[in-house]
Amino acid sequence: MAILILIGVVVVIAFMIIGMYNRLVTLRNMFKNAFAQIDVQLKRRYDLIPNLVETAKGYIKHERETLEAVVQARNMAATATQRAAANPTDAAAVRGAMQAESQLTGVLGRLFAVAEAYPDLKANQTMMTLMEELTSTENKVSFARQAYNDSVMQYNTARETFPTVMVANMFGFAAAQLFEVDSPAERVAPKVAFT
Repeated sequence: MAILILIGVVVVIAFMIIGMYNRLVTLRNMFKNAFAQIDVQLKRRYDLIPNLVETAKGYIKHERETLEAVVQARNMAATATQRAAANPTDAAAVRGAMQAESQLTGVLGRLFAVAEAYPDLKANQTMMTLMEELTSTENKVSFARQAYNDSVMQYNTARETFPTVMVANMFGFAAAQLFEVDSPAERVAPKVAFT
């Protein structure tokens, strides 16, 4: 009788461990999928930027450094994001993508500021359309980041709570990295002036 009770307890514990393991796998897959959604929106953003730069080139002849900085920052961000997308569980890769994205956002802000000084460029229909699309994409990126961070929080909370923490440590479930804003400039709301 004692052996049956012992076997029953072992079976119950085994099922509990399996359940916790499966929940961790499910949550990890959810945050990986959420990062993939960020990646989709960022790729759209990266595709828009060269068109924006090409449109601006004809008008902003004296701002070559700004245009080159935008292209360079775009390429660095795309590379960093590809590394992070390949393995969203790599905290260093996700941090690198966040830093590259912060730099790109800063350089794009400079491009928009420069564009304000050129009335012909501001009035260009292609430029206006591209800026509108980029703004829309930025909103989508923000929503995707929020969904990713929510998934990461859920996963990290599950892997840090007892008794799941024991299963997480036993099977090597590492903490996931939130996608946070590094640049203080990104935390400040942009000023819009209609002149």
